[in-house]
Amino acid sequence: MRLDKYLKVSRIIKRRTVANDACDAEHVTVNGRQAKASYDVKEGDIIEVSFGQRKLKVRVLDVREYTAKSDAASLYEVIE
Repeated sequence: MRLDKYLKVSRIIKRRTVANDACDAEHVTVNGRQAKASYDVKEGDIIEVSFGQRKLKVRVLDVREYTAKSDAASLYEVIE
């Protein structure tokens, strides 16, 4: 699954266009490297997203095309 879609499906970022813009602005890294929106997310990847001064670091536990809002948090585990 594309990185921008994963960020939206997992509800880390609310909209796919915003996720795409964050990737273009180099606010998203995967496994310590800058990632494009087209990066193919796999289980076990470490994604770090910068929201201004705040950073969110998560480990991908599951990759699903669709998920309910109540189940979105089960797709990842917050590391920091």
